[in-house]
Amino acid sequence: MSYLTLMLPPPRLQSRGDYGWNPEPQEEHHFHGDHDAGYGHEEEKHHHEPKGYWKKKLIWKPDWVKVWKPGTKKIWKPAWKKYYKPIWKDIKVPVWKDIKVPDWKKIWKPVWVPTQVPAWKEIQVPDWKKVWKPVWVPTKIPAWKEIQIPVWKKYWKPIWKPIWIPGWKEIQVPAWKQIWVPKLVKVFVPGEKSHGKDEYGWEYTSHGLWKKKVVWKPLWKKIWKPAKKQIWVPDKKLVWKEEWKQAWKPGKKQVWLPSKKLVWKEAWKQVSKTVKKQIWVPSKKLVWKEAWKQIWRPDKKLVWVPDKKLEWKEAWKKIWVPDLKKIWVPAWKKIWKPVWIHEWQIIQDHHPPPHDWERKSADSGVGGDAPAKQGPSPVEFPQSYQSPDQQGWESRHSRGDLQVPAGQLAQQAGSTAPQQSWQFPSS
Repeated sequence: MSYLTLMLPPPRLQSRGDYGWNPEPQEEHHFHGDHDAGYGHEEEKHHHEPKGYWKKKLIWKPDWVKVWKPGTKKIWKPAWKKYYKPIWKDIKVPVWKDIKVPDWKKIWKPVWVPTQVPAWKEIQVPDWKKVWKPVWVPTKIPAWKEIQIPVWKKYWKPIWKPIWIPGWKEIQVPAWKQIWVPKLVKVFVPGEKSHGKDEYGWEYTSHGLWKKKVVWKPLWKKIWKPAKKQIWVPDKKLVWKEEWKQAWKPGKKQVWLPSKKLVWKEAWKQVSKTVKKQIWVPSKKLVWKEAWKQIWRPDKKLVWVPDKKLEWKEAWKKIWVPDLKKIWVPAWKKIWKPVWIHEWQIIQDHHPPPHDWERKSADSGVGGDAPAKQGPSPVEFPQSYQSPDQQGWESRHSRGDLQVPAGQLAQQAGSTAPQQSWQFPSS
């Protein structure tokens, strides 16, 4: 049975209005008029119809209730899978490298050695000779020069003098103002109050509640109000101030002007005369000198060069594997419930129809003289009958598929009426 088939409701059973379900569709029941407490009035519409009366009868009516049974659902859960992936590993391998190493080689090379040889050189030596030469001697002669002589002149000039004048300034002065601010406080309200029921029918109540209440709290707030303050404002006024001004007037001044005159002065003049002097002249000679020359000879050196090697590294990857998850799936279960119906009982012609009070007396077991109250007969369940809820629960409990809470089991065992509403089973 597929999941879609379990979700579809079963076909509804045919009913006969307020008279219950008709177990045998081939039989036809005719209702005549209005009946009170299961008793029919003897009214004949047709003279050929048989006489009878209405009688209550308890029958078992099938019904379908929705139950939840355990099932499985395919899901995918994550898992880790081990695998190996190739990676390049950095290694070093030895190789021989051609290098040059220094070495020394003995050689003979020609070298010029400096020497000195004697020689005669003509040179000029200084000598002194007395001579007379004319020279200009600086002198000074008097003269008059036009100059400007400073004098002081008195005059008056206007100036601005800074002064202070009184004035008023708008300022803000602090003040205190009383305000009222709302504040939430907790107030305990006694009294029992219901908070509803849970899914198992347990009712929750409390003996008191804490509620929030708004109260007004006085506070003093600092405010600023305008005021006037006397201040001194800087200003200026025009005044006349006495000043002295420097002026220049022409005048004459005796000065000494530079001049020069020609005079003869005795002097000594340096002259040169030729003489011979022995000197040493630098020279050089070629000699062979032992020397060492640095050469490079080839050689080999073991070095390690970087290389790569392919290796397999252990790694983990995330995969999804199938798994079965336990779920609750809806299903429909057939139950039988008792229903009261009315049947038409045909009265034989040779027997007079019983009166209402005789039927009441016969049902109650009391004589005809003492009328008794008519009431519905108690429902007689078969000896092998179990309530549909008990049968379904015992079958599920014996298999171990379903765990029903104790509160729900007591509720199902105490009532024989079918469940009108369903709920998810609690885990």
